[in-house]
Amino acid sequence: MRDGSGKRPPRFKRGVAILPSLFTTANLFLGFWAIIRALHGRFEEAAPLIGWAIVLDLMDGQIARLTHTTSEFGGELDSLCDVISFGVAPALLAYLWAFQSLERLGWLVAFLFVVCGTLRLARFNVQRHVVDSRYFVGLPIPAAAAQVAAWVYFMPDPVTERAHAAVALGLLATLAFLMVSTIRYRSFKKLDLRSRRSYVTVVGIALGFLLVAYHPAGVLLGAASAYWLSGPTFYLVSLMRRRPGPPEAVTADPTA
Repeated sequence: MRDGSGKRPPRFKRGVAILPSLFTTANLFLGFWAIIRALHGRFEEAAPLIGWAIVLDLMDGQIARLTHTTSEFGGELDSLCDVISFGVAPALLAYLWAFQSLERLGWLVAFLFVVCGTLRLARFNVQRHVVDSRYFVGLPIPAAAAQVAAWVYFMPDPVTERAHAAVALGLLATLAFLMVSTIRYRSFKKLDLRSRRSYVTVVGIALGFLLVAYHPAGVLLGAASAYWLSGPTFYLVSLMRRRPGPPEAVTADPTA
């Protein structure tokens, strides 16, 4: 409601300003709840909680920009909550789901995931105003957490064979190193739904929701895998394009 001058009352402004922080706190709650579920061995319940935390993480930034309430406090709070929801929660979930048979190596790699995710967030905070907003430098920690949650959601039964656990260990270590790498990933922040071709994007999003409704575990696993693999794939393609061709053969001039 506005007063006679057309301005919003201060109480309304304060209420709007706290809204993004409420979404961020809800993200933290879901991450903590996922940890509790994982500790009780309810992996099929813990994995979706991390997924919903990712949805809230996407929403809090959008709400802050729409309401013009972005702040340094909100950015720092978001990063601190992300360490728990997308660092500690998926690492602990992966360890309890697949790495207990690997003993010390299992928890060390799980800890590596947390460390790399924390470093990724710290680097993002200091570079957020100096890098191209169309790209992320390194795999975003929510995307890495989404991959872990998608694995567990697709195969919720605990991993008992050491060979399968070793494969999962290698994949988690790969995600950890991708987070601190300099490989670029599309951020989709420049996606404009008001452009002339926006209907194509809207139709694509609608089809995506239909596929998720039809087979959520498989579609989410495919989407998460496609995103983290896109960075190394485009990096290798760019290297091949920049590679110089073989030098031209020099033939002797017969008239010389």
